[in-house]
Amino acid sequence: MNRKSDPARSNKSNNRMLLPMVLGIAVVVLLGLLLYVWTGANSKDDAALENLPNYTDVKGTIVVDGLKYEKQPHLGDAGAKVKVIEFADFKCPVCKKWTATYMDTFIKDYVDTGKAEYYFMNFAFIDRDSYLAASAGEAIYHQSNEKFWEYVHKLYDHQGDESKIWATQKFILNFVKKNIEGIDYTQFEQDLTNHTYMYDVKEDFKIAGAYGVNGTPKFMVNGVLLKDSSYEGLTAAIDAQLEQ
Repeated sequence: MNRKSDPARSNKSNNRMLLPMVLGIAVVVLLGLLLYVWTGANSKDDAALENLPNYTDVKGTIVVDGLKYEKQPHLGDAGAKVKVIEFADFKCPVCKKWTATYMDTFIKDYVDTGKAEYYFMNFAFIDRDSYLAASAGEAIYHQSNEKFWEYVHKLYDHQGDESKIWATQKFILNFVKKNIEGIDYTQFEQDLTNHTYMYDVKEDFKIAGAYGVNGTPKFMVNGVLLKDSSYEGLTAAIDAQLEQ
C-alpha cells in the first residue's frame, strides 16, 4: 500500500540540506572578502614603501670624528659662546610639539640675542620615511639654509601619524612643490628621487648615536648631551654656560 508523502516533512528535509549549503557559501564569501581586504592593505603598504631609502643601501664608510657643526643647518652668530644642537626626527610628535611651542621663543631669546648658535641634526630612526623626510631636508638645506628652517616648521605642521608611513616620495614632492617657494624644484626632485643626501642623513644618525642620542628630541649644549630635554632644562644648561 503506497503512503502519501508528508509535505511538511519534505520541506524540513530540504531545509536541512539547504542550511549547510547556505552556510558554506557564506563562509566562502566571507573568506573572499577578508582576502580582498588583506591583499588590498598589503598592496597599499607595498606602494607606500616603494622608493623609500634604507640605511643598509647607503654606500660609503662613515667615521665618527666629531660633531661636524659645519655640515649642519644653523641659525645665529657663529661667534656665540654656546652651541646648541637639536637632534630630531620629522615623524616624532614630541619634536613637532617642541617646535610649535618653544622654537620661536628660543630663537628670539637666545639665538637672535647672540647668546647661542642653533644647529639641527637628523636622528631619523622611527621608520624608513623618517630617512626620506630627513634627506629632503638636507636637499633643501644644500640649496638654502633659510629655506631649510621653513621646511622644518611647515613639515611639522603637516605631520602624519607616527605609526604609519606618510612621508612618502609622492607626499614630499607634492608638499615641497606647494609649500616651499624660492628653491630649484627640479634640482630638489632629482636629489630626493636619487637619495643624493642619504649619506648625510646616515652620518648624522651614526654621529648622534655615538654621542649617546637614543630618541628625539634631544639637545646638546657645547658638546654635552642633556638628560633633560625640556625647555627649562635646555635654557638652564645654556644659562650655566653663559655664566662661566
